[in-house]
Parts: sequence; structure tokens; C-alpha cells
Amino acid sequence: MYEQRPQKIKNINGGNGSGGAIITTDNTDLSEYQSPTIAPLKNVAIATNALEKAIKRPRHLPGMICFYGPSGFGKSYSAAFAANKHNAYYIECKSTWSKKAVLDALAKEMGLVPARTMYEMTEQITERLAITDRPLIIDEMDHIVKREAVEIIRDLYEGSGCAMLLIGEENLPNALQKWERFHGRILDFIPAQAADASDVKILAGFYCRRVKIAEDLQIELAKVAKGSIRRICVNLARIEDEALESGMTEMDLHTWSYVLKNHFWTGEATIRKEYVR
Repeated sequence: MYEQRPQKIKNINGGNGSGGAIITTDNTDLSEYQSPTIAPLKNVAIATNALEKAIKRPRHLPGMICFYGPSGFGKSYSAAFAANKHNAYYIECKSTWSKKAVLDALAKEMGLVPARTMYEMTEQITERLAITDRPLIIDEMDHIVKREAVEIIRDLYEGSGCAMLLIGEENLPNALQKWERFHGRILDFIPAQAADASDVKILAGFYCRRVKIAEDLQIELAKVAKGSIRRICVNLARIEDEALESGMTEMDLHTWSYVLKNHFWTGEATIRKEYVR
């Protein structure tokens, strides 16, 4: 099993003088990992630096990196930022896609007119990747694994040598072990990190600007969300709405829980209370 481990984000130079990237989240300035629509969170930095690590690797090393973690950890938003930062081709796989659909989507992402056969599309895509030397990000890689289309991705990698960032759920590293020739070409398995109070603070400043969220409420929200960026954002929106409806511009834990008697959204459905005569 692949275990979660603390990540670091900093740049280093390898022994051969080539630039390399190590992933970290300790005492790192995240301001450069921000766009008008994407908050500068740890996972944004981790994904961006993971792809950079594959791009700057010595060419005798494999060039695919797996970025994995539970749903809601912000992996896709992180991938979108990384794609823009490194001018990468990007596709988000769908559960209904066949092997040919994967190739068709890749060809269209690259501005190509998809050829008729899978063989011809594979050649088209491989050639474009090799000529442009642009990295490739494949989101929702789990669908490719379930369709047993993994070898198609290996063919593209072998033919082009391009850097690839493969993104999926927490079991993706273990699922890939079924294909040893593919698994052996992974440079690193990098886990997405669970959101903490520092992420809540950033998200509150980014998406909840009309209401000031007190530190104790931020800390409690981080605990309740259990690492999920998505649930933090949902709760911040609820807090902002409730505060504004109550005529408040600030909200702390006591006011939220005991004065307004509100609860955090945890993803669990509310149990309907039966009417008792």
C-alpha cells in the first residue's frame, strides 16, 4: 500500500546540474501558485512542482508522475493550474470513454483532426507530443485503468518521451501495479495533502470576502471537512450567506454553533424526523 507522507515544495539542482523539484508544504510562499479563479493551496503547488519534476528530470529517468488522493482534495483544480503554468496538454477522462475515445479526446486537445483508426491516432498524438515537447496531464486516470487502456498511455509515453502527470483517486498507485511495464515507468507517486486550517484561511480570504471568519471557526471547519477542499468551500459559502442574512460581517465558532445554532455540512443527508401524534 502507498502511504500518505508529508510533502515539501522547493527547487533544487541535481548532481548533474539539471534542475529538479522536490515537493514540500513547510514554510512555503504559495503566492506564486495563484490565478484569478484558483486559490494558492498546498495541493496546487504540489501538483505544479510534481509536473516540473517530470519535465526537468534527467532523460535516463522515467517521466510519468502519479498524483493521487481522495475525492474533494482539489486535484483537478491543481491540475488546471499546473497545465497553464507548464503549457501542458490536458484531458479529463470520462467513465464512458472507450480506448478510442481517449485517443480521440487527446487528438482534439492537440488541435488534430482525429484519424480513423486507433493505430493512426496513436501515431498522430505521439508525433505531436514529440515535436512540441509539451507535457501531458491526464485527469481521472482511474477510468483508463478500469477500461484497461493503460497500455495506450504507455505507448504514447514510449513514443514521445514527454513528461506526464497522471491524476486519480487514492487507490490509483495500487491499481497500476497490475501493469508492471507501466508501473515501472513511474518516476514518483505523490499524494495530495488533506486540507488543514491554513488552507481554510486561504480559501476564506479568496472566496468569502464579505465576511471575516474567526480563527476558531477556521480550525473547527478544517476538522469537520476531513481534508476535503470541496466541503470547506461549501461550508464557507453557507457561513457567508448566514452571516449576511443575520446582518453580520464577522463570524466566530460560538456565534455559528450556539447563537445561530448552525451545523457544518459534512456530506451526510439530514435524517427526516417523523411526526409523532
